[in-house]
Amino acid sequence: MTVKEHIKHTGATFTPIELAEYLAKKLINHIGFEKSLEVLDPACGEGELLLSISKALREHKYEFSLTGYDSNNEYLAVAKKRLDSSGATQSNFVLGDFLEAVDLSKNQLLLNFDTSKKTDSVNGFADLIIANPPYVRTQILGTEKAQKLAKKFGLKGRVDLYYPFLIAMTESLKEDGILGVITSNRYLSTKGGESIRKYLAANYEIIEIIDLGDTKLFDAAVLPAIFIGRKRKAKECNLKESRFIKIYEELNGYEGKLQTANSVFDILDQEGSGYFLAGDKKYKKTEGVLKYNERTGTPWVMLSKRETDWVNIIDKNATCVVGDLFKVRVGIKTTADKVFISDKWEDLGDSKPENELLRDLISQENIGLWGISDNINLRVLYTHYDNDGKKETIDIDKYPKAKEYFLSHQKQLKGRKYVINAGRNWFEIWVPQKPNLWSKPKLVFPDISATPRFYFDTKGKIVNGNCYWIVGNNEDDIEKLLLIQGVANSKLMTKYHDLVFNNKLYSGRRRYFTQYVERYPLPEINSKEGKTIIQTVKKLNKETDKDAVGRLVDLLEISVAKAFGVSPVFNLD
Repeated sequence: MTVKEHIKHTGATFTPIELAEYLAKKLINHIGFEKSLEVLDPACGEGELLLSISKALREHKYEFSLTGYDSNNEYLAVAKKRLDSSGATQSNFVLGDFLEAVDLSKNQLLLNFDTSKKTDSVNGFADLIIANPPYVRTQILGTEKAQKLAKKFGLKGRVDLYYPFLIAMTESLKEDGILGVITSNRYLSTKGGESIRKYLAANYEIIEIIDLGDTKLFDAAVLPAIFIGRKRKAKECNLKESRFIKIYEELNGYEGKLQTANSVFDILDQEGSGYFLAGDKKYKKTEGVLKYNERTGTPWVMLSKRETDWVNIIDKNATCVVGDLFKVRVGIKTTADKVFISDKWEDLGDSKPENELLRDLISQENIGLWGISDNINLRVLYTHYDNDGKKETIDIDKYPKAKEYFLSHQKQLKGRKYVINAGRNWFEIWVPQKPNLWSKPKLVFPDISATPRFYFDTKGKIVNGNCYWIVGNNEDDIEKLLLIQGVANSKLMTKYHDLVFNNKLYSGRRRYFTQYVERYPLPEINSKEGKTIIQTVKKLNKETDKDAVGRLVDLLEISVAKAFGVSPVFNLD
């Protein structure tokens, strides 16, 4: 197994020295114990976090013992040798799966503490946990392992392995114990993270969240975040304010004055928000009070007071959100794109499938801000049709060229066992969506994009699975779609998106998840500003002159800002 494959299947991403030392220093500020400490790292790898915390504890004259778990004996041997060499003699290393070692009761899965339960060597023993658990979707572990974890930890759907680790670590921590853990930042704002947000808020006094964003502190393609919390006593209220820090390399076009710093960690140690230069990298740092609702599990909001006030004005002046008007759908899923999707069908000559089945496709590659690229003529070999509102699969024998084409790829297509097991034809598109909706007006946008690209389609094109779409069912819906297009394509809404959903990827790319776009605020459609937005968008959807487009875009920004009662956003900062 290659290093890359090992990381994918085990989630092993070792903690950089500087990050380990930063987290250890943070935790020391919150310990406050006057006794010997039991310290745990449940996935210690080669021991970087244990080394850093032991060094910090010795400097502050604490007595302590260390316990490190890992399922890899080679990592443990390295960790033991390093800790022994550092002088941390009170250390215990356990070869095994920490998730299997922890015992969970039914009550604990319901987020309650059973204080009568007898403590063993793993449950309820740690005063301090410092951890960087694996980053991997449970599904990658294999069906048997994933099902076992799901049953034990009460997990549903596609979740990350650090979810059960957070639950298991909580069970190992004493009341008033401190948890400092590095995870992906995805759970902070995604719909899939709702359950773990509720769990953490219910079980911890949240001390601090540090979103390390796109700072590339790991070699792995993960945007990390630090959670620091104190385990609450049973039935204890969570009344204290929680602090947050977030830092991102993408400045969104800011070109003002920069403060100088030696490193990302130097920036994190400085008080207040601001823009910084560290080496040849530029960073935006924001800090403030974390806002969350432990009962609902809504995304945690990390905004400064100024940002909060701005967002509140927009929300107050909105009459509804996109989700009140429309459902956001995902595009088709072929599960064999190289077979079904191409821009080179004509190269097949006489072997090209019948034109009736080749449908124009809107995809990540060809969608633009106000139009579709003429240079990328993607078409999909679409295997379904509408029969009076009912989805039907084509009779392949009526299309001999398409049949011959499919037969030439039958090994790959028949390898999709889930298609056949579902009682479907081996040549079908896996998720074709509803064929009767393609002819209706729709708004299409890519899942991942550096800038918003909400495109209005009236030509019946099919939408690929790397895009989302909103369909209008009648003529009255068209202006609603155009209003959404204008608001969604504005810099104002891009700024709102960044602040409220806080889920950027590397290189400033944004995720346009369903749960984000459905929460976009909208102004009154019949207001003067609402009508101006719609009329401006109609012109933008037709205009090709670059200068004219620029003037219309400025007018759009002014109209959108007036509709929400704030100043226009011509440059993101």
